[in-house]
Amino acid sequence: MNRSPRVLVGVCGGIAAYKAVELVRALQRQGAEVRVMMTPAAQEFVQPLTFATLAGHKVYTDMWASDDEGTIEHIALAQWADVLVIAPATAHTIARLAHGLADDFVAATHLATEAPVVLAPAMNVTMWNHAATRANLQILRERGHRIVDPGNGDLACGMVGDGRLAEIETIVDAVMETEWPQRDLEGETVLITAGGTREPIDSVRFLGNRSSGKMGFALAAAAERRGARVIVIAAAVSVDAPARCEVVRVQTAKEMHAAVLDRLSEVTMVIKAAAVADFRVREVAVGKLSREGSLTLELEATEDIVRSIVEHRWPGTMVVAFAAEMGLDLARAREKLQRKGVDAIVVNDISAAGIGFDSERNAAVFLTREGQVEIAEASKREVAERVLDQVVAMRIGTISALIG
Repeated sequence: MNRSPRVLVGVCGGIAAYKAVELVRALQRQGAEVRVMMTPAAQEFVQPLTFATLAGHKVYTDMWASDDEGTIEHIALAQWADVLVIAPATAHTIARLAHGLADDFVAATHLATEAPVVLAPAMNVTMWNHAATRANLQILRERGHRIVDPGNGDLACGMVGDGRLAEIETIVDAVMETEWPQRDLEGETVLITAGGTREPIDSVRFLGNRSSGKMGFALAAAAERRGARVIVIAAAVSVDAPARCEVVRVQTAKEMHAAVLDRLSEVTMVIKAAAVADFRVREVAVGKLSREGSLTLELEATEDIVRSIVEHRWPGTMVVAFAAEMGLDLARAREKLQRKGVDAIVVNDISAAGIGFDSERNAAVFLTREGQVEIAEASKREVAERVLDQVVAMRIGTISALIG
């Protein structure tokens, strides 16, 4: 890879906190750059100086202490990390993470990061088996967090059972499986469109849609983690842009069309996840239209961005489009695949409850000329990873065909 993986270690307050010292060392032996943050309780077991000496960086403990008054440290650290591992993760911290609290440095950074999260719980066996802990872990699993289950044996409290921090090698393996293998887009420059375009009616109103940009941004963050240079052409969105991606802001379909074509010669892949308006007002009114009386709008078709991409792409550039459908009409999607000339279409049913526009979850079918792969309902982050798995598989197949 082009640089060492950046692993952020969060240490919580339990007797297993001392084992996090060896975790830092083990991650460094794997070539990772490691930084450490600690909860207040963790500092009762291990001094921050121990981790600072090993990691060669300051240890982050206080939301309000900063060496640079212009830096919001928990945000900067959240964006720095390629993967966040919390070990040991106590029952208290797991509950706070599950419910989105941000009352200390570790919890706030967890809430602010888009990096994959690995949790290694450690606690008393009764706490581990408690229904509340189980429910909280299930919430975090559904959000895509990887849980490294504790081992069985003698516990510090004198009891015997599940609750011991997993072996350091097991935790390191989980981190490696989360970050290291997913560098399969290195050398690629990926252009992703995201959000919903807005077509003005007058100086105040516009025609728009419910797209939040979450799916496009999830794809961008995932592609960057897998080693790609990522350019995002973003229309209206309701979430923050992913770190370490170049973001070009646009409003209308015309602006997005121009921005995409302007960058097309730089890229090797295009994923069009934006919800682009099909029509715009032919003549935009100056000022604000009066609400009195009736209003008739004359509409005209907007630019067909996907068709333009296919027509102007360089040889070898892969194009994947998204199709939001009211119902999963794969026959219609196959016809669109052929008509548009794209390499693949990701079809998602926006009529299904709880998925699609402006939600945290999605489900899709990845459709190509050769067949289809169903992507089960999951968080948009997980769906993004599965989409990219298929994109990489197609890319490898294309390269193999050219070599053959």
